[in-house]
Amino acid sequence: MLVATPIGNLEDLSPRAARMLRDADLVAAEDTRRSRVLLDHAGSSVPMTSYHEHNEVSRTGPLLDRVAGGETIVLITDAGTPALADPGFRLVREARERGLAVEAVPGPAAVLQALVLSGLPTDRFAFEGFLPRKAGARARRLRELADDPRTLVFYVAPHRAADDLATMAELFGDRQAALAREMTKLHEEVWWAKLPDLARRAGADGVRGEVTVVVAGAPPPAPPSAPQLAARVSELVAAGADRKAAIAEVASATGSPKREVYQAVLDARG
Repeated sequence: MLVATPIGNLEDLSPRAARMLRDADLVAAEDTRRSRVLLDHAGSSVPMTSYHEHNEVSRTGPLLDRVAGGETIVLITDAGTPALADPGFRLVREARERGLAVEAVPGPAAVLQALVLSGLPTDRFAFEGFLPRKAGARARRLRELADDPRTLVFYVAPHRAADDLATMAELFGDRQAALAREMTKLHEEVWWAKLPDLARRAGADGVRGEVTVVVAGAPPPAPPSAPQLAARVSELVAAGADRKAAIAEVASATGSPKREVYQAVLDARG
């Protein structure tokens, strides 16, 4: 059982999630000391075991053995939804491979909270998690995303926020973006600005707390000009294509109306 937990405000723990924390046979937690506060809030005295990125390989099998034996094991992380940039993927995959039932109690996720607070399009978005720490790898990842038209969401370590944002500004340009920090907590704050401005502010003021950055997707490419349309038709005709067929092909390839391509060809002739 995957149970989403608050990303800051304990009041966001759902009644169902609290009940599962009380009724489970065992709670597997990313950090048992931090999670004890949550279990106390839920009124749970269920025993806990640690389950994090450094021990999930060795702990997954024994936990699933207990599930196979009829026990209810609840997996939680420090904050948010398990398996979303947090431990849980391996446990779910191996449970599926063994034919064991997996359920999830929905709840908070920083990626969605930041997205809806950003004021950027939400109809299509891509969650990219944390960027690589090394500058070269970080730049390569961002270059791969430079032409993606979807809104992009990143988790950012506060001490790397200035570097991450500076690289985004360099490779994405002056796109609109939002930096959300300490969401649902007392000092929740959203910075709304172009990427270069966010990078400068992060470098000058520093960033604290849990940080999520949302960036506008790549703008659509500019439509070809009339001379460019005419030049493409000329290239096809020179290669042996019929002019009418060439106009139709260029119109289809560029999304331009045939009459517009035809007019561009006439204008080019003078």
